[in-house]
Amino acid sequence: MKPAYGLELIQTQKLVLTPELHQAIMILQMNVQELSALIAEEVENNPLLDLVHDTTERLPEHSSEDEEDWIAYFCDSSDLGLGGRATGRSSDGRLDAYCAPGYVCAQANLSIRSHLLSQLGVLPLGHKEQSIAHFIIGSIDDNGYLQATVGEIASATASTSEQVEDVLKLIQKFDPPGVAARDLRECLELQAQAKGLSRLALQIIRHHLDDLADGRYTRICQSTNASLKQVLRARDSIVKLQPKPGAAFSAGHVTFIVPDITVRRIDDEFVVIPNDSALPSIRWNPYYRKLLTAGEQDARSYLVKQMKRARFLLKSIEQRRLTISRVMETIVGRQRRFFLEGPGHLEPMTLKDVAHELDIHDSTVSRAVSGKYVDTPFGVFPCKMFFTPGVESYGHEVSQYNIKKMIEQMIRSEDSGNPLTDSQIAHGLSRRGVEIARRTVAKYRSQLGIPPSNRRKKL
Repeated sequence: MKPAYGLELIQTQKLVLTPELHQAIMILQMNVQELSALIAEEVENNPLLDLVHDTTERLPEHSSEDEEDWIAYFCDSSDLGLGGRATGRSSDGRLDAYCAPGYVCAQANLSIRSHLLSQLGVLPLGHKEQSIAHFIIGSIDDNGYLQATVGEIASATASTSEQVEDVLKLIQKFDPPGVAARDLRECLELQAQAKGLSRLALQIIRHHLDDLADGRYTRICQSTNASLKQVLRARDSIVKLQPKPGAAFSAGHVTFIVPDITVRRIDDEFVVIPNDSALPSIRWNPYYRKLLTAGEQDARSYLVKQMKRARFLLKSIEQRRLTISRVMETIVGRQRRFFLEGPGHLEPMTLKDVAHELDIHDSTVSRAVSGKYVDTPFGVFPCKMFFTPGVESYGHEVSQYNIKKMIEQMIRSEDSGNPLTDSQIAHGLSRRGVEIARRTVAKYRSQLGIPPSNRRKKL
């Protein structure tokens, strides 16, 4: 049969991702801070909308899709009802912010360069030395390391390498210890000298830093003719040094966590409360609202388009609110022990479990919890934390989160002079009713950032 061209009608189904659908998906994935920024941007671009800081009226329910009804509704309404009076705001109008347990809020401090310049100002240096010192301090990064070579500094300041080395040694004596170092080894050596550490500690830093990082203590003992006890003591003093001396002085922005959902216990039931108060309140602009009915035709056409855009934004935000609430209610129902007894009592649960119960897609559940936090009676936690696969043990599933907490607790209470090996931890978990292999313990321990037993040993 010869190939030929022809026409054929085929009926197929496919999902077309319209701009409106794309916006709805994007809004669902946003946390409350990102959504607040989107609303502020929409208010800036849409003349029909205004931001308000204190509103008492709320928008009545509306279900009509007719354009004329929407225009009449716009003209009769003074407030969209989005946000309302923010009960979660402080007296000066700012949002009450929360920091999750284990999450440190960054603090804005004096920069490392300003700190060094303040020390430089009290030294009686000549014009040439001042020029070199300013160039060196300007070449120090936020971690406190010098990012320019001696040759580059000498060329830029029209000086010799010896002059640069002299000034550099002077700056390396500034506070904090270890500043203006060119690599980690020099940084630790400067700190060790400033703190008066032992000769063995200095020798290890200069010649055996890689062996120390890999826990090869026997090799260090053989090279330095020191006992294991002396090497471990030197190690304990070295690990207390700061590998990034300038990090504490780096300027940064204060980072807060505002929960999207609050879960509170009322009698024997748990109530899921969306944090709508964290969203900005908006209202209709009275001037442009009048133009919807009394303005020129071109102005009315433009405002009708903006009206439809605002309407779909409101629908997307409300759909986001309902979806997140439904997902969290399902999570609370499946993780009741957690909300009753606290962390350490998580049940195995996956995205597919929640999606199947709500009859939605797994990706919808993932977007609903991604980047969002929940305020519980035991603190603020990321919503993703509640999704943890289970490990089959003695005929029942145990959450990986709970197993990691057990491992962490066992290591925290171990004898520092004789730390537990992975095999001993696996045996201890078996006595607690959790049967997992040694290599699984090693994987979970590594995920927790806990070093192996030979590197945890202390005297």
